[in-house]
Amino acid sequence: MLKSLILNGTPWPTEHAQVAVPWWSFTKTVLSAAALCLVRDGVVRLDEPVAEGPFTLRQLLKHQAGLADYSELKAYHSAVAENQAPWPAHEMLQRLDANRLRYEPGTAWRYSNVGYMWVARLIERLSGQPLEEALIQQVFSPLGLARVRLVRTQEDLSDVHPPTMATYHPRWVYHGLLVGPLDEAARLLDGLLAGRLLPPSLLEAMQDAIVLGGPIPGRPWATPGYGLGLMIGETNSGHRLVGHTGGGPGSGIAVYQCVHGDQVATCAVFSEGHDEGAVESAALMQLTSHS
Repeated sequence: MLKSLILNGTPWPTEHAQVAVPWWSFTKTVLSAAALCLVRDGVVRLDEPVAEGPFTLRQLLKHQAGLADYSELKAYHSAVAENQAPWPAHEMLQRLDANRLRYEPGTAWRYSNVGYMWVARLIERLSGQPLEEALIQQVFSPLGLARVRLVRTQEDLSDVHPPTMATYHPRWVYHGLLVGPLDEAARLLDGLLAGRLLPPSLLEAMQDAIVLGGPIPGRPWATPGYGLGLMIGETNSGHRLVGHTGGGPGSGIAVYQCVHGDQVATCAVFSEGHDEGAVESAALMQLTSHS
């Protein structure tokens, strides 16, 4: 596993922390941060319906917009496994019958990559910029991050670990796929939660999590929850983690922060293989071994 660690704002040297890896669904945390920067600047409000559909930005960011998820489509997984060309977005939405809400927005919870596709489009629409430029302006530059990038083609993945990524097409991630080194993933979450992007009220809203149930077999969560682009909850060991897990063909990433007394630890862990429990447990061990 590849790891990166920050303790009380100070990076700890770790091997391979600067290798570029796919951030998978940690991209959602970045999209949420960028959208909340637009809220901060008065461009959009959290609790007013958005042009993308009959739901609010808060509901989109919290997976409570009533939307389904294309990962439910067996044909999607088959196409990815067979290295087929990605479907155009309109075709994916048609296959999913995405215009049909699965529940009234705000009344339930259902993880939805489609919801974050709408978040990405909202960021582009309201910023007037392509997504990568908006993320650079709103998130990466303010946090001093220069090695994260949005990938669009298979050629963009030629230098990304693991080498098997060269056969994957990043447009299968319809909200966009970020790649970058683990040290920048850890720095991003550390800076975000330290309040370097958002005012206290929005940072509090981002961490206001809905509890999604009890323990998950094979994973360290005792009370998993979801905020605005953040997975938040207590672990079986009694620690509170804030961050996000992500996974795709052949690999997984876990980027989390844990506060213990006066110590704040933030880490990013990347593993080949798609075992979310294993990469989350490795992150938890990394975070708590220094407390």
